[in-house]
Amino acid sequence: MAKTYHTPTFFENVRARYFSTRLDTVMTIGFGAFVAWILWNLLDWGVLNATFSQEHRDHCGHGSGGACWAVIDARWRLILFGLYPFEEQWRSAIACIVMVLVGGLSCVPWFWNARRIALLWVAGFATFYVLMRGGYFGLTEVTEQNWGGLSLTIFIFATVILMGMPMAIVFALLRRSELPWIARTMALVIDTIRSLPLLSIMFTFAIVLPFVLPGWAVGDKLYRVIVGYALFFACYQAEIIRGGMQALPAGQEEAAKALGMGYWQRIGYVVLPQAFRNALPPTINQFVITFKETSLVVIIGFFEILASGNAAYGTAEWNFAHVEVYCFVALIYFTFVFALSRYGAYLERRLSVASR
Repeated sequence: MAKTYHTPTFFENVRARYFSTRLDTVMTIGFGAFVAWILWNLLDWGVLNATFSQEHRDHCGHGSGGACWAVIDARWRLILFGLYPFEEQWRSAIACIVMVLVGGLSCVPWFWNARRIALLWVAGFATFYVLMRGGYFGLTEVTEQNWGGLSLTIFIFATVILMGMPMAIVFALLRRSELPWIARTMALVIDTIRSLPLLSIMFTFAIVLPFVLPGWAVGDKLYRVIVGYALFFACYQAEIIRGGMQALPAGQEEAAKALGMGYWQRIGYVVLPQAFRNALPPTINQFVITFKETSLVVIIGFFEILASGNAAYGTAEWNFAHVEVYCFVALIYFTFVFALSRYGAYLERRLSVASR
């Protein structure tokens, strides 16, 4: 007779994992009670006893024991838009929405084509820049010195990715060059930049570089910092892409050569698509790190979302509400980073199924 296998139910799995022995039971109950206590205290502080409206600001800090979200109600424009002119902040809001939509459309399989994804990002970024900068289509010009908040964070992140990814591909190909002097020179450049802290590179491009460049090449400090950040990103991403290339079987390129394909055809149709598939997890991780490290520009004097948050509670009226402001800023970072990580996990599952 054929043996029949019983599929464990949900409750049987829970019992086997967490209540199989007395020690497991005690640990599960104890840890569950601890987590419940933390969640209850957070709920009590953040919701039940919290003050949400600035009209009830007098209730904050007077024995209520709850969060003072009134600071967000009163200062959310400063956090999200920074120094951007009040009457033009609708442009900054639409610009951020445009880039979020570009990111969302990038997840649609129809755009998973080099030409389509490039056109999507270039068009989205151009729309973002025109809305933020103005000077066209009757929009009032707003210089980069008045940009800030979430829009500046998104601008830095998007620009670094747009500049850094093509540079990373070129760096990876140069390091794989069959000419030793090109490969070794590129390896030296990549390893040198990767060995330096990102903050030191930002300071160099922001402060030191103007002393050695001709006047016409100095440009705005924001763009110098973005170029330095993009170079830093490109060096790390180049190693990720090169690792994806090295994971390919040697016969892939040999078969492409046997079919009479030229170098750029082999790279564009055979090597890079498979390399990016192999390098997908670390690439998503690099995107997450890049987005989070945009906060470092606050040290160089840019009014991005973290600096805007500092300014939001940096008055005598709200100087006690720094925890609430940082929680709000952390929630914004978490939303973007969690979305990136979940999309990366989805791509991994989809590509693993497609490769079977």
